[in-house]
Amino acid sequence: MAGDYVRRGMAEFVGAFTLVFIGAGAIMVGSGGLVGVAIAHGLAIALMVTAFGHISGGHFNPAVTLGFFVTRRITLALAGVYWLMQFGGAVVASLLLWWIFPAEAIAPARLGAPLLHTSIGSGAGFALEAIMTFFLVIAVFANAVDDRGAFKAVAGLGIGLVITMDVLCGGPLTGAAMNPARAFGPELVYDVWESYTWIYYAGPAVGAILAAVLYELLYLQPRMRLPLPGRPGADIDEPRPGDLAAS
Repeated sequence: MAGDYVRRGMAEFVGAFTLVFIGAGAIMVGSGGLVGVAIAHGLAIALMVTAFGHISGGHFNPAVTLGFFVTRRITLALAGVYWLMQFGGAVVASLLLWWIFPAEAIAPARLGAPLLHTSIGSGAGFALEAIMTFFLVIAVFANAVDDRGAFKAVAGLGIGLVITMDVLCGGPLTGAAMNPARAFGPELVYDVWESYTWIYYAGPAVGAILAAVLYELLYLQPRMRLPLPGRPGADIDEPRPGDLAAS
């Protein structure tokens, strides 16, 4: 059991490390502007979910793990290991970014820490972070949890594309963290704590819980009570698990 926790935890560490190192690094070097930053974040998650999804589930995000915990898809002990490794990976990545990158790249970007635009308040920022995380966790449950989903066909690409979409929309306003670990690493290492910092923790937590509970109640639990698609009494004709991958 302990060995299994270590293997899963290390996968979460590497995934969170990759997201912060690549995502914050892209912000600091200004790779392709907003589009480049969005692609960097999306690719980091897509590739890491593809690489480690079969080992740990590919959370790499404390909010995603919270969604799994509230729907009883992960034990508290394992969730605690995931949270520790996710935050740890983010901090180690931020330390390396601070050591490797020049000061003239670090200072303007605040080591990649998310920034709330002055044109919106913390309430709006909280709502935006919650909504973007809602989209992300819906994608995780639809692709990686629901066996009718497209994970066999697209692996982590669908989840990564949601990250890219969210950054393109919310990046200029909140930084589009959607992930407490993504915010925490640069904030801790660069010592950036603002009055609105709470939105990067509360927003993703609320969005993740809402998405996880809704998907669980609407699409996963009813499967045990409804007729199978195509059988008498079913009101829709859906492809069965594996049909999409085989087509």
